Amino acid sequence: MRKYYIAIAVLSLFFLTSFSAVAQQERNQGIIWSSLRGLEYTVKAGFNIGGTTPLPLPREIRSIDSYRPTLSISIEGDVKKWFGETKKWGMMFGFRLENKGMETKATTKNYSMEIIGDGGERLRGNWTGGVQTKVENSYFTIPVVALYRLNNRINFSAGPFFSFATQRNFSGYVYDGYLREINPTGVKVEFSGDNRASYDFSDDLRKFQWGAQVGMEWKAFKHLIVYADLTWGVNDIFPKDFDTITFAMYPVYLNLGFGYSF
Repeated sequence: MRKYYIAIAVLSLFFLTSFSAVAQQERNQGIIWSSLRGLEYTVKAGFNIGGTTPLPLPREIRSIDSYRPTLSISIEGDVKKWFGETKKWGMMFGFRLENKGMETKATTKNYSMEIIGDGGERLRGNWTGGVQTKVENSYFTIPVVALYRLNNRINFSAGPFFSFATQRNFSGYVYDGYLREINPTGVKVEFSGDNRASYDFSDDLRKFQWGAQVGMEWKAFKHLIVYADLTWGVNDIFPKDFDTITFAMYPVYLNLGFGYSF
């Protein structure tokens, strides 16, 4: 019986080894086939740091009192196509799952706002005082960029990206100030000490975002790359018919990370 088990184990090891060798051979053949046609494949992992901000800062925001980036991870897979014999120019098409977020505190004056009272009622008007904001959004992003190869180690890229929101959050609270209902001369509602009033515009955020992306890749080793991509949203995070916040806001983030190139 023991010899029977040993024979099964030896046969299993033989088949596993043979399958692994065949799989490795097929993968090598696939890489060679892609290389001959100017194709490269890259997987990346990184993090986003930046913010969602009006540009320039409007007069309603008197100062930024604090800023803290949230944990914003990105995972990406890219296909690159190089052209010509020199392969100096190319195109890249990618798929990226990412988070973009931040937390800020600001001092404002006559800042258009809609707050939620203790009883769930909504009060709308102009806020003067502190505003704490948390932005935390998840996206499925498609970058389509042109490539330029400076040398065997450094590539530059530039082009548009298109993002589809899978999770949206734009919320926070107001503190140490007062709200003038309806307009700047309306009824005054004060909040002081530990009194706060929350707000939540998450459902009002756009589901589709697009913008420009520029970046650089550095090949540290044969397969390992280090990269940096700056993404700049072109359209406002809120639709045109959203009039609570009276100025446009854009996501501007730097994506840093590393990848493996096949």
